Amino acid sequence: MTGAASVRRVLAQSGLVPIDGQVLLAHVLGKDRTWLAAHGDETLPLEHVGAFLALARRRRDGEPVAYLTGIREFWGLPLLVTSAVLIPRPETEALVELALARLPADRDTRVLDLGTGSGAIALAVAHERPRAKVLATDVSPAALDVARENARRLDLANVEFVQSDWYETVPATWHGAPFDVIASNPPYVVAGDPHLGEGDLRYEPAAALSPGGDGLAAIRRIVAGAAERLASAATLIVEHGHDQSEAVRAIFAVAGFADLVTVRDLAGIPRVVAGRLSGSSLAR
Repeated sequence: MTGAASVRRVLAQSGLVPIDGQVLLAHVLGKDRTWLAAHGDETLPLEHVGAFLALARRRRDGEPVAYLTGIREFWGLPLLVTSAVLIPRPETEALVELALARLPADRDTRVLDLGTGSGAIALAVAHERPRAKVLATDVSPAALDVARENARRLDLANVEFVQSDWYETVPATWHGAPFDVIASNPPYVVAGDPHLGEGDLRYEPAAALSPGGDGLAAIRRIVAGAAERLASAATLIVEHGHDQSEAVRAIFAVAGFADLVTVRDLAGIPRVVAGRLSGSSLAR
């Protein structure tokens, strides 16, 4: 395409599915998709056409839209994302909903988010529960940089960040007490899963997608270390793969968790398991 062109024309000739084209063009123009719909015949400056077509080419080659725009919305919050972090997904909002249900809004609580990535879970909880103190960890310094910047941009001061390989540097008590909720969206894809070589997953950090083996290694570590850091009757919540619910429930049960709950995502797929410590697990 050469010369000036209208909004409608560049979208039609981009070779992208409509939603991807609209998001990328809106990003280039600094507008929203509603503006695009109302200005289909508006002629675009050449530099904007060129910038959009360059992004469209990269999207056709497979790069995720979120990495191209640098933004992904999660829980209504605009989060910065880079290739250093997993792209937040709608199904993880099921985990946030369950965490909020276990965190009263009218008292101080403590929350641990393991493997925070972009900070999506930690920041959603911190936003909804101003009285909560949230500790977010990640083994990746680059991921923590992204999460800290998201907290700064959202002006959320009730979140702290620390580099940690799961519980490695997480104390048994924090700000004077154990945690009321531990939550995590860990890597859980089985090694060799063909989806790892397809679509957006090709561009996301491998360590945030799969721990290798049967995909449950990270979940086993998270469950094993939770009891000594949770308050009495507190909750552990973990996201898992589409076919892992029964295996994860068994891991919880063996570790002494009771009142197990499975939550389905918007597609009706079992996606999150939560449990409370049973009395026998509370001995430190």
